[in-house]
Amino acid sequence: MTLFDFFQAEELPVPAITPTQARDIARNYFGVEAEATALGSQQDANFLLTGTDGEPIGVLKIANPVFSRIELEAQDAAAAYITQAEAGVRTATNVQPTGFPAIAELRSEDGGVLYARIITHLAGGTMSGEQYVTPARAAALGRLAGRTCRALADFDHPGVDRVLQWDLRHALRTVEVLAPHVSDPHRRDAVEAAAAAAWRVVADLADDLPVQVIHGDITDDNVVCSPPDTGRMPDGIIDLGDLTRSWPVAELAVAASSVLRHEGGEPVATLPLIEEFNAVRPLSPAEVEALWPLVVLRGAVLVVSGNHQASIDADNEYATGSLDFEWRIFERATAVPTEVMTAVIRDVLGAAHPADPVAAESPLLSLDPRTVTRLDLSLESDAMDSGTWLDPACEANLAAEAIAAGAAAVVTTFGQPRASRSATLSPVSPATVGTGVDLWPAAPVALAAPWEGVVEAATADTVTLTGAPGTVEVRGALGVDDAVRAGQTVAAGAALGTADGHVWIQWLRRPDVAVPDFVRPEYSAGWLSLAADPGPLVGLAPVAASTGDSEALWRRRAQSFATVQEHYYDNPPRIERGWREHMLSTEGRSYLDMVNNVAILGHGHPVLADAVARQWRRLNTNSRFNYASVVALSERLAATLPDPLDTVFLVNSGSEAGDLALRLAMATTGRHDIVAVAEAYHGWTYATDAVSTSVADNPNALETRPSWIHTVPSPNAYRGRHRGPDAANYAPEAVAIIEGLAAQGHPPAAFICEPFYGNAGGMALPDGYLRAVYAAVRAAGGLAIADEVQVGYGRTGRWFWSFQQQGVVPDIVTVAKAMGNGQP
Repeated sequence: MTLFDFFQAEELPVPAITPTQARDIARNYFGVEAEATALGSQQDANFLLTGTDGEPIGVLKIANPVFSRIELEAQDAAAAYITQAEAGVRTATNVQPTGFPAIAELRSEDGGVLYARIITHLAGGTMSGEQYVTPARAAALGRLAGRTCRALADFDHPGVDRVLQWDLRHALRTVEVLAPHVSDPHRRDAVEAAAAAAWRVVADLADDLPVQVIHGDITDDNVVCSPPDTGRMPDGIIDLGDLTRSWPVAELAVAASSVLRHEGGEPVATLPLIEEFNAVRPLSPAEVEALWPLVVLRGAVLVVSGNHQASIDADNEYATGSLDFEWRIFERATAVPTEVMTAVIRDVLGAAHPADPVAAESPLLSLDPRTVTRLDLSLESDAMDSGTWLDPACEANLAAEAIAAGAAAVVTTFGQPRASRSATLSPVSPATVGTGVDLWPAAPVALAAPWEGVVEAATADTVTLTGAPGTVEVRGALGVDDAVRAGQTVAAGAALGTADGHVWIQWLRRPDVAVPDFVRPEYSAGWLSLAADPGPLVGLAPVAASTGDSEALWRRRAQSFATVQEHYYDNPPRIERGWREHMLSTEGRSYLDMVNNVAILGHGHPVLADAVARQWRRLNTNSRFNYASVVALSERLAATLPDPLDTVFLVNSGSEAGDLALRLAMATTGRHDIVAVAEAYHGWTYATDAVSTSVADNPNALETRPSWIHTVPSPNAYRGRHRGPDAANYAPEAVAIIEGLAAQGHPPAAFICEPFYGNAGGMALPDGYLRAVYAAVRAAGGLAIADEVQVGYGRTGRWFWSFQQQGVVPDIVTVAKAMGNGQP
């Protein structure tokens, strides 16, 4: 039997089947009574079949008439094979109703043969759409693609050796044949050029790429996800219509490309997917080199195929509606040179190629390295204190200071993420990593050719020289010799002019790839593989490119920290600087600090830092000594509180403050019972942990709560039992519990509560809540404790203390973090 060959039958309009006809086909050929709803498809007719109860029965698939029965049998066999080989991978298999064929043969209106099947409907929904794909979900997609490839590694069937436009082994031919259907000439030219360049790389590697049967289309549209309570991770595959024999790495390229269509789907967003695929089904060196060119080719094939299908099947909303997404995939795949992305992928997989050593024959600038100052512009540099990094003239000012201190020249560090290139409130990471160096000479310095080469450019502000070691470019305040001309060949050491002031120096290993002066950290491993450190050209030792080494630090933390001490983010950035409301990673990315409950004055406040340093230089002791500052602190703190609160008891932390407050209440009243609010957190001493019933902070809080702790419902007007205006019901409920305890002979020693519900996410208590509850606890002879650790000390704006918003005065107030901006 002849298998399908796309290049022999390029036009594949979807079979013209209506939902009514699909319903009849299900009944007449499979004995299934169901309603049929059309599903989108590029080339087949697919319908969701649902029973009278509205529940899915399966998916009716009517294949394009160009596909033979044996090809469909191969798909069904492969689906069953995957199910057997990979436990936990849900696969849409053939549902053969009893007494009916697995594949039914029917006739189209023009008399042609159509083949129909009913395939399992997998619950969970797909990943299709524009929503952001989290790294965890991308990784799960890569793992699923890898497991599918692993399962099919030894599968074979006579129906798989067909020629598909989606088989990336035929990508260039597909682009060449279908490109005329792209009406926009600029887009057409871009697709053809990118495909040709990518194919040159793949063609050189083709003999080393393994071949096997692959699914061929594991994308966001063709996977289904687990339930929401498990994170909606892709765990099932559908639609084996592109099953063929091809390169396994093409499966990975197809999956990776589908991430590019989503919000935030830039090239590095595919890295978790690639890592997980490699963990399941390891990539060979040749496959690593071919991967990103194949992603580019996949994008090109999608663009030309989508335009082709739209031109021959204008009523196919699935095809026409995907055109913008397909262009987005191609555009993002080509946004970074393939050489760069390949180097980034190598680096992530731990297979980075060591850079070939390069050396200069003669100095570019004749400088004594002992008189040259390296400028540290990293986030950890003291020079970045007090927001210096935000000054556009930061680098020039620091260089001028170094020259004033006696430096003959100042040079930056190659590959270092610069704080001075960071930006606040940027939706993407800024380009902070320099692919060259800046140099400021104290006086004009002679500029000479570091090797024999051809002068590519010689203008008033630029000299470019290309030779065997690469290309060196110097831009800035230059005095170029009149005798130096573009196209001229010069010897090593030949005079080129002078560097009269600030210049930029870049040494490129590959003159055929344009390398930006500054690149984003995520891509720096790729870009820096194309550049060399210019430091040796001016007499300095080369430096290794800085990465911030966040992962190494994370491993050290995991070895020394208690596991119960939680952390933010699955893959946390390394944060080493803060300024005002911003936190900065060592890669130079600024994050808006929306989670710190400590630094109410922000980070790096210069007045606070100076005050702390001044006091530590003068005296650092405890409160048992008689000195002015501890008295002034206590007086000023007491002055912020309403009468009769006039006494301060100093301790070291919020947990200690809460513990002491509870002990004071117990000692004063002679009682032991305490009333607390459910889902609250107050600390981790014995007493404060006992009144902390938040399962987020202590999963065993409800089971381990002592008998002397009594809780009232969480007064959450947003997510609690009573919401909106009904939140007024919380106060009488709490009062009833307190009165009930007193009636049972267990009057409480105290009621403890955050006056503004901080642990619930910053929720205001219902109006009048504390007034009613404080009155009830006092009527029972107990005390009212206001835990202001997280929510007080000016955090609610016009009220210095949160209890003031409720119009009450507690008997005891606890405060901690905000004092000293988080310093103990």
